[in-house]
This record gives sequence, C-alpha cells and structure tokens, in this order.
Amino acid sequence: MLTRRALIASALAAPAAAQVDLGFADNGLRPITRAFPQKGEMILQRSTPPLLETPLSVFDAHDFTPNDRFFVRWHYPFPTSVDPAKHRLRIGGHVGKVLSLSLADLARLPRMAIAAVNQCAGNGRGLFIPRIPGAQWGNGAMGNALWEGVRLKDVLTLAGVKPGAVAVRFGGLDTPLVEAAPDFEKSLPIDHALTDDVLIAWGMNGQALPLLNGFPLRLVVPGWYSTYWVKMLDSITVLDKADEGFWMAKAYLQPANPLADAVPGAPAGPRVPVTNMRPRAVITNIADNAKLPQRGFTPVRGVAFGGDYGVATVELSADGGANWVPAQLGRDLGRYSFRRFLGALMLPPGRHVIMARATSAAGVMQPLNQNWNPSGYNRAGVDPVRVEIA
Repeated sequence: MLTRRALIASALAAPAAAQVDLGFADNGLRPITRAFPQKGEMILQRSTPPLLETPLSVFDAHDFTPNDRFFVRWHYPFPTSVDPAKHRLRIGGHVGKVLSLSLADLARLPRMAIAAVNQCAGNGRGLFIPRIPGAQWGNGAMGNALWEGVRLKDVLTLAGVKPGAVAVRFGGLDTPLVEAAPDFEKSLPIDHALTDDVLIAWGMNGQALPLLNGFPLRLVVPGWYSTYWVKMLDSITVLDKADEGFWMAKAYLQPANPLADAVPGAPAGPRVPVTNMRPRAVITNIADNAKLPQRGFTPVRGVAFGGDYGVATVELSADGGANWVPAQLGRDLGRYSFRRFLGALMLPPGRHVIMARATSAAGVMQPLNQNWNPSGYNRAGVDPVRVEIA
C-alpha cells in the first residue's frame, strides 16, 4: 500500500532528470519528475499536496491527454489508498430520500461518456505581468480526456430533489491541514446541476481514474473550470439557499466583467465566482524564444478549445497579430474537447512573433491582449511565441 509518507518521500528524494523553462519573466525553471504514482514525466510545481503540470509536448502528440501525463492539482492532503468496494457516495440535504450509493449502485444507472477539457482556473498564472502569488503554472495546468460515468441529474433524481432547491454542493475525501480551515466544497446552481452534460465519473480515457486525478469518483463539469470538478467525490448536498461556504463566497473570485480584467494597483471592484472557460489556442510544437532553421514553410501546431462551446476557427499570425491566416482544424471530438490545429507560416531569416487565436462556435474570439487580475484566474489572451529563423 502506498502511504502518504512514502508518496512525499519519493517525490522529495527523486532527483530531477531535467528542468524546463516555463517562460516566466523571472524564475521560470521547474524540475521534471517521475516520482509520483501512475504518472510519467511531469513538471513539478509542488510536492505536497501535489501540483504537477503537463509538458506542452504531450499536447502536441495526443487528442486525449494520457492519464499518466494529466495535470494534478490538490488544495489539501488526500487518502493515498481508497477501497472502491467500501467507497460510498452520500446524497442528502433538500431531497426526498437520503442515499448512500456504492460504485456498483452507480453502475446500474445509464452510462455516459463525454470528451471535455479540464483546466485549472489559474492556468498560465506564472505568465501574468505583474506577477501574482499562487501556483505558478505555465500553460500545462489543463488536459483533455474522455470521461465515463453517470449523469449527476440521474443520481439526483434517485434522491428526489425537493421544490425550492437552489444549489448542489460537492465534497471529497481530501481534508484540511488544520482544524480551522474550511473543507474544500464547491457548488453548482441547481439548473446547471440538472443538465445532461454534468457527470459523476469513474473512468478516464478508457481506464479507472488515477489516484492523483480523483479515484474512485470525481465530478465532471464540461466547459467550467477545474475548481468545480471535485475529486474523490463522497458527498452531494442539495441546498435550499445559496452556498455561503468559503470556497464559493470568498475563494475563486474574479472581476465581474467578461474578460475578468482589472488594472494592477487599482481598487478592487465587484467580483463573481469563476465559472465557464473562454476560448484559447496554445501552440505546442514551438517553444517561446526558439531558434529554428529556415525552410519554405514553418509548421505550427497546437490545441484549441472553445470554453463552453466548440471551436469554430483557429487563426495564425506571423507578424505579431497584424495579419492572420486560417489554420486547419483536426478531429471534432465534441463541443467541450480539445481540437488540434495545424498551419504553416513563411518565415524569412530574422525574428518573428507567432500567434494563434481561437474563436468559439458562439462567436467569442480570443483577445489579442492579455487580461490581468490579482488572483491570476481566467487567462484569456493570445500567448505570443517569439522565434528566430537562422
């Protein structure tokens, strides 16, 4: 059995095979580690509770991010061993019948699979200027998977949601380090919880969830940030009033405007919870400040997603955004999934700034300029990739 002490010790003792530069304004070097169970080479952001980032090269090779390379983000320590036969999902609160469901009970419900991007709300935080405290992610705090499980609404139907329900709160097996700290719990509005696409998932890319990604159950909220995708899910509570808990009322808040944008140093204005993601395109085959040989055309590849809608287009620029050309889109795996893109740019000798921007099926275009906010959430703008052609 893997103990928490062994997990921490192996992560701390294993030598870093290499380092990667995430391109921050300063202190962007991070070690590469293979020290975590069920994980291959990952970028180590923190050992305990673990924060592991996916290298961009992984996205360059796969539509679905392999389970052993999928990013990891925990707020609190969690059990390093869970017996699936004994695990129970408790449903209570404003319901007609309190339930305690085993994995076998859940498996009797209609099954569903959905392709969806799971992205930390702070993805890219280390790239903000001015810098912001918090997990200093590059652009690898995200991943795309085919999630399998049952609809949340089917489980809520078993319990019988009473009239007057307002929200549904979710909790997992992770526990705070100190008694006074609030349990990590998130909630969804009742209308959103009862949509067809929100899942209670046990499967990921045709396999059981890895321990570090929430085994044996996690919530899947396609189109919304990962903070709502509660891992090691063991409790669901239907509420007849708004959730005033710390993780909804005080944490994961952003400026109340469409771009979650604020002026550094200005007084804080109204804030709202982070919810749905915005369209993004990320170049995966060319690192920032790369030196490349001259050729007829330079290939540009990457992944894009439309947030809570599908990807309609991806465009490329070779001159810092002055002119744009369309990229070719790869397989359409669904409105919430990554969509890979491929293009080619004619780059003569010299320095160039390559950009990729996505537009969603709802017509929302990724802005050229980056937003900024003091929490480092919802990074929305185009990331320039500087290259030198020799």
